[in-house]
Amino acid sequence: DDLPNLKCFSLTTTSECYADLYNTKILPLFRRMSNLEELTLYLTIKMGTSFIDGTHIYNEILSHVPQLHIFNFCICTEIKTDDFVHHLSKDDIQETFPNTIYQKVDCMVQYGDCHAVCHVFSLPFMFDYLGYIGNTFPSIIFSHIKRLTVSDGVAFEHEFFNRIAWSFPLLEYLCVINFMSPSQISKQFNSNDNQLNSIVIYPHLIWLCIESSHIDYVEQFLNETKTHLPCLTKLSVYYNHLKIVTKNFTRYITRRNCIKVNELDIGKVEHSKDFNVCFPVL
Repeated sequence: DDLPNLKCFSLTTTSECYADLYNTKILPLFRRMSNLEELTLYLTIKMGTSFIDGTHIYNEILSHVPQLHIFNFCICTEIKTDDFVHHLSKDDIQETFPNTIYQKVDCMVQYGDCHAVCHVFSLPFMFDYLGYIGNTFPSIIFSHIKRLTVSDGVAFEHEFFNRIAWSFPLLEYLCVINFMSPSQISKQFNSNDNQLNSIVIYPHLIWLCIESSHIDYVEQFLNETKTHLPCLTKLSVYYNHLKIVTKNFTRYITRRNCIKVNELDIGKVEHSKDFNVCFPVL
C-alpha cells in the first residue's frame, strides 16, 4: 500500500545488506512515499560489479519522491573487482550527481586486490559512524562521527593518523585493520618533518581496536612519543604484539596510554607485577 501521509523517513544501519535485499525490499519503499519531504539513509550494500552513484540515487530514489527537500545520506557500496572492471575515480562518481540533490555531496573510492569500496554522502556529514575508509579521504571535519573503522591494503603512515585526529575530532572508537608495515621513513620520524614529529592526540578516544593490525600499529598507539590517548579505557589487541611492544610490560613509554585501561580484550593473561604496573586499574 502507498504511504501518502508519510513526510519523514529514516533508515540507518551499520550492518551490511546484499544487493537482492536492497533491490527487492528497500528500493520499493520509496515508490510508496510520493509525499515524502525528509529522508535519512545510512546503508552499506554488497553489490555486484557497479557502485551506487548519483545516477542510481536519482533514478531509483529521488524520482519517486518529488516533494523531498531534505536528504541526508551515506551509502557505502562494496563490489567485487577483476581485470575487466573499469576503475572509477572520485571525480567520475561525483559527476553523476545531478543538481536535484540539495546538499553538497562528497565521495571516497578505494580499490583493493579483488574488491572495491565507494562511499557517497551528503555534507555536512550527519552520522556518528563511518566504516572501512582507507588512506584517501577528503580533508574535511566530520564533526559528528564517534566511531570509525579504517582499513587498507596500503600501509598507514604516521601522517595518516594525524589526519584522522584532525578530521574526526570527537572520535570515541577507532578500529584499525591493516597488516602492512609503515615505511622506514615514518618509523624514523624524520627530524626535518614537523608533521611526522608531532604527537597524535585523540582526546576523546575510549576504545581502540588494533587486534587485526600489524605490530607496528600497536607501537604507533601505545608509544607516548607518537600518540597520546588520555581517555583510553578499552583496548583490543593481539596479546603477543602487546607483550613485544611493551617489552613484557616493562617499557615505560608504553605505560601512559595504558594507565586508565579497565577492559583489555586479549583473552586470558597472568597478572605479573609488571603487568599490574602497566594496567593498574585492571
